[in-house]
Amino acid sequence: MARQGPPMIARLKGTLVSRNQNSVVLDVHGVGYQVAVPLSTLSKLPSTGGEIALLTYLAVRESAMELYGFATAAEKEIFELLLDVSGVGPKLALAVLSGAEVHLLRRAIASGDEDLLVTVPGIGRKTAQRILVELKEKVGAEWAQAPEAPAAGEIGDAVDALVALGYPRPTASQHVRQAAQRSPGLNAEALVRMALALAREGSS
Repeated sequence: MARQGPPMIARLKGTLVSRNQNSVVLDVHGVGYQVAVPLSTLSKLPSTGGEIALLTYLAVRESAMELYGFATAAEKEIFELLLDVSGVGPKLALAVLSGAEVHLLRRAIASGDEDLLVTVPGIGRKTAQRILVELKEKVGAEWAQAPEAPAAGEIGDAVDALVALGYPRPTASQHVRQAAQRSPGLNAEALVRMALALAREGSS
């Protein structure tokens, strides 16, 4: 994907009007901006009515202009790095950011951890391999340290999600912990996706 020139809108600060799983509406001096955001940013935002500031990336296409927002410079940086990968557009880059925290993504790329990337919907093995090859040098070798284990709360949330899907709690716990051991550092949503994949492997 061709990168755009200097951004027309680099930062927005205003009142959070509404939010859903994929985007927020931000009121800036009476103008409402719809901004697509990753889960990593969404989790850092206050309740509606609160004041927020987002770093933004304006994606310009022939038919539309779309704003993408980030709570931190690190999130925006990895988003823009992902856009340099052939075949990765803004929506897919946003999905990758929603799958794991930024420092874990950078470690995964630096260490060649393909398994973490393929937990993201829309990322197959070929795309994951392309990301690793094209970005490994850009993120720096210092990020290739062993990733941290997921927080207990992430594991608990993932187990609860599987139970809600009909899995017995012992089985759900087993699959989630297997997922956490295979790819340390996943957030709850990514743990659920990998645990479901492991469950399918076990039943095949």
